[in-house]
This record gives sequence, C-alpha cells and structure tokens, in this order.
Amino acid sequence: MSVQTKKAVLVTIIGESVLQDRLRQLMKTLGVSGYTFTLAQGVGSHGVRVSDVSDIAGYKTNLELKTVVSEEVSDQILTEIKTYQAKYALIAFRQPVEALLD
Repeated sequence: MSVQTKKAVLVTIIGESVLQDRLRQLMKTLGVSGYTFTLAQGVGSHGVRVSDVSDIAGYKTNLELKTVVSEEVSDQILTEIKTYQAKYALIAFRQPVEALLD
C-alpha cells in the first residue's frame, strides 16, 4: 500500500514573541490555513532568549512558528519577514517536505 503525499515546503520561523500578532496576520493575509506556534528558547547573536511565561509580555522571549505551504507561499513569507530582521531577533528557514495534506 502506497501513501499519497504531496510535495510542499516546511517554513520555520523563530523570533521574538512580540511578533506573534504580526505573524498571525501575515498567515491570514497569505491564506495560510494551518500553522503552529510554540514557545522557544536558545542562544544566538541577540544573546540568551528564554520562554518563561513570567517574563514581561514578550520581552526576551521567543516563539517558533511552523507551517507547511507551497513554494510560492514560502517565498512570500520569507520576503515579508525579512523586513522584521532590522528590528527584531529572528531567523527563518525552509525545507522541502512530503506531507499528508487534506
């Protein structure tokens, strides 16, 4: 039995929690119907970033967004969030995937 998958792109964005509303709006604008936010922590060029709900509303906390989209939509996402990097700690990457999509 063969499983039917579709070629798609997994976009992962890790950035400051204060970007959550902007990212949510971007996903809506681009017609992305599914994505996941999780809290993230780590160390990068902007120093130590922790995910502690006791922190002040998004200050020094990170989130991770993952979504599976077409290559065209991934281009749009990466183009748009590139503008955020001047002001916010943010990294994004994409990977080709085969997904079970409905």
